[in-house]
Formats: sequence, structure tokens, C-alpha cells
Amino acid sequence: MDLKIGDRIEMKKQHPCGSRVFELLRVGMDFKIRCEGCGREVMAPRKKIEKNIKKVL
Repeated sequence: MDLKIGDRIEMKKQHPCGSRVFELLRVGMDFKIRCEGCGREVMAPRKKIEKNIKKVL
């Protein structure tokens, strides 16, 4: 999957705050994403994030 820093992605599952939209802050073996709803930043393995992406906005 071709993703770049700054892309906005919609996930299959929502964040606890209710938002499904995240912004990519770091791309590599791990992804760092920021929730558009509450601003929380999360780092997760690439495989887990790519599996849970619904669409790129």
C-alpha cells in the first residue's frame, strides 16, 4: 500500500473518542497516526494499520 506522511485515512474501527479518521505522521516499519477527533497520537506496527484501513481520504 502506498501511503505518505500527511495522508488522512479512515479506519474500520473507531477510536474511543468516536472518530474514524486519522492523519499519518510517520511511515516506516511502524506508523504514527493522530486521531482527528481528539488529537491523540498512537504508534502501531505497519501490518496492523494497513489491515485496518478502510480507505484513504
